[in-house]
Amino acid sequence: MDDRTCDVLVIGGGPAGSTVSSMLAEKGHKVVLLEKAHHPRFHIGESLLPANLPLFEKMGIADEIKAIGMHKPGAEFVSPHHDWKQTFHFADAWDKSMPHAYQVKRAEFDEILIRNATRKGVDVHEGCKVTAVDFKNDEASTVHAQYEDGREAEWHPRFVVDASGRDTFLANRFKIKQRNPKHNSSAVYGHFSHAKRNEGSAEGNITIFWFEHGWFWFIPMTNDTTSVGMVTWPYYMKTRGQRSLQQFMMDNIAQTPELAARLGEATLINKVEATGNFSYVSQSNHGKNHLLLGDAYAFIDPVFSSGVWLAMHSGVIGAETIDTCLRRPAQARAALKEFDRVMRHGPKAFSWFIYRVTNPIMRDFFMEPSNIFRFKEALLSVLAGDVFGKTPIWRAVFFFKAMYYAANVLQPRRAFQAWQRRRANIRAVEDPSLYNA
Repeated sequence: MDDRTCDVLVIGGGPAGSTVSSMLAEKGHKVVLLEKAHHPRFHIGESLLPANLPLFEKMGIADEIKAIGMHKPGAEFVSPHHDWKQTFHFADAWDKSMPHAYQVKRAEFDEILIRNATRKGVDVHEGCKVTAVDFKNDEASTVHAQYEDGREAEWHPRFVVDASGRDTFLANRFKIKQRNPKHNSSAVYGHFSHAKRNEGSAEGNITIFWFEHGWFWFIPMTNDTTSVGMVTWPYYMKTRGQRSLQQFMMDNIAQTPELAARLGEATLINKVEATGNFSYVSQSNHGKNHLLLGDAYAFIDPVFSSGVWLAMHSGVIGAETIDTCLRRPAQARAALKEFDRVMRHGPKAFSWFIYRVTNPIMRDFFMEPSNIFRFKEALLSVLAGDVFGKTPIWRAVFFFKAMYYAANVLQPRRAFQAWQRRRANIRAVEDPSLYNA
């Protein structure tokens, strides 16, 4: 058994773990990153936000991401109750300096991030799974891990970072993970070739298709690969019956005419998979010397493609927090308090819209956007991920919300029916077999 020490040990080599690791290494800390899989590996969450781009520049990986990315100038919304599609262009956001994003194959994207961490001096171990973390007096003392060949190792870090994604390693250990009481969804997804895309500069736009039981994503990527996913309510997954996941997904695509037309000549090129319990949150995101980053802390619905950006930004603020805690212990309490504030702010900024995006009144707002009081520019800034900086969008967002509530008051029957339906939709369904192929 090996025995090692380090300043920081990071669990997980996804966007959050690779980001926090590389930034801590740049600050001079001895960092170990343990990743249970080997890169490249498949992952969903292929749509990035414009807010990611300045961070790529800061990390020195902008050219690498550009080389693998599909240019994404905006997002489209298609409603079965409207005769047109609505396109939002990031160039029209409040801050005009981030006019586009990318869509990426996560296997390629995540590998770029973790190899960058290695170049920055992070001690990366792939195929090494953390099995336990022993804390004494709220201090990280021992991290136990096992390699694929059965070798065991122990590290004694000063700080532990959980960036294990949906494995939620520490949240499960501490029993602080809970289903999000305000939202609940499942996803079924696959990759297609020969899907029909928009022409010209709009080719890379992500498209959101609403349907009766949720929504679909349509994400064009490089090399004629398009990611398509159905996000729906867990109760609706029970209607699958004896159908395979692939057949269930294709049947629902067939009932969404606009999407079916895009996939009329397409070919499925991988196995359809599914995930449940899609929305959750942990009761806390830090301790005296441990942090929970990205999906290891919380995950919300992916409709606005916020996952990678929230994960990487948590890595940025996490690195700053840990550096303060290790170098200036007297300021640790304040740093952790600020970390908690920022971590809660990100999901909160997106969640208000996410919880209402399938509401017919909100759908009308998206399909017929107004820029009165700069509503549309502020909404676009949220869609672009510009929720952490100094862009003065929040007054306009406040008035947008006020207009939405006013519309509900003016349409009481429609609003009440939507509320009743949503309450039924988000009810918990505990049946893991629903997500088996």
